[in-house]
Amino acid sequence: MHMSDALLSPVVGGTFWAVSAGMIGWSARKTAADSDGSKTVLMGVLGAFVFAAQMINFTIPGTGSSGHIGGGLLLAVLLGPWRAFITLASVLVIQALFFADGGLLALGCNIFNMAFIPAFIAWPFIFRPIAGDGKSPMRLATASIVAATLGLLAGAFSVVLQTTMSGISDLPFNTFMLFMLPIHAAIGITEGVLTWGVLAFVRSTEPGLLQTASETTHAPKTGFVTATLLVAALAIGGSLSWFASSNPDGLEWSIAKVAGAEELSSPAEPAHEWLAGLQEQAAFLPDYDFRQTSGKAENAASGDSPVNTGTSLSGIAGSLMVLLLSGAAGLLFRKRRNSSTTASQS
Repeated sequence: MHMSDALLSPVVGGTFWAVSAGMIGWSARKTAADSDGSKTVLMGVLGAFVFAAQMINFTIPGTGSSGHIGGGLLLAVLLGPWRAFITLASVLVIQALFFADGGLLALGCNIFNMAFIPAFIAWPFIFRPIAGDGKSPMRLATASIVAATLGLLAGAFSVVLQTTMSGISDLPFNTFMLFMLPIHAAIGITEGVLTWGVLAFVRSTEPGLLQTASETTHAPKTGFVTATLLVAALAIGGSLSWFASSNPDGLEWSIAKVAGAEELSSPAEPAHEWLAGLQEQAAFLPDYDFRQTSGKAENAASGDSPVNTGTSLSGIAGSLMVLLLSGAAGLLFRKRRNSSTTASQS
């Protein structure tokens, strides 16, 4: 559900840039003030896992569409909302800058829709009341599916609102929403099941990760979970991403149903053109593949291009980049907390 710049005006895009930047700063302060440093390394590993998992589009039967997990709910459950928001924001920044997945103008909207809504709405108001202490498998499954579905529906509705507020496309509000909500409900249910699968694994290995700081009396051991998710991230990004569905994702499918084309042309405005040029220069593996010259494009069409090599490199490189960025952020916040604690004691 990564929005492109073609759907947004500079005013709306800039507004959500400011909102998301403010939320990143707020989350950074809250994370730095948190006394639990056991999840610092887990931030980077979970970020890498979500990056890799987002590369796998699964087919939605009977629709001609596909979807991928957002990962925001999973991150919020295992990291808490502040760390989850920063981690998923790191994923989205790297995707937009280096892989041209989502527009730069739309980055603030994508962070709001895919990180803020699951971390600060779906997790506290839907998942936690249903899941309780996480000890009941049935409640955990129900909470995962319901929260993921409603969170994704809220994000899809936000996309429609942001597009309508921008007023630069010909997508009518009611018709666009008519296609966006049902297809993202199906994607949300699938994401909920996958989220439940990961949480069930965590519950069987280290149930303390499913508890908040106020509910647990000891720092959870994250070593086995961390190692398993890191191996999974590299395996998914390096090989399983080859088998992703080629069908358009839910947003592209909805736009195609309304406008007759999966992508809309960006308006010829200075802000759109400048950001598009910046993204083209920064993205060294656009669309998770090598840059295509005319000759390479012909080979790709005939099946002679090493597409899998580019996809594998994208999955591994992107996962490691997110691992480093999210992990470095976690270590920085932990260092700031330790410095503040030392200063207050002296």
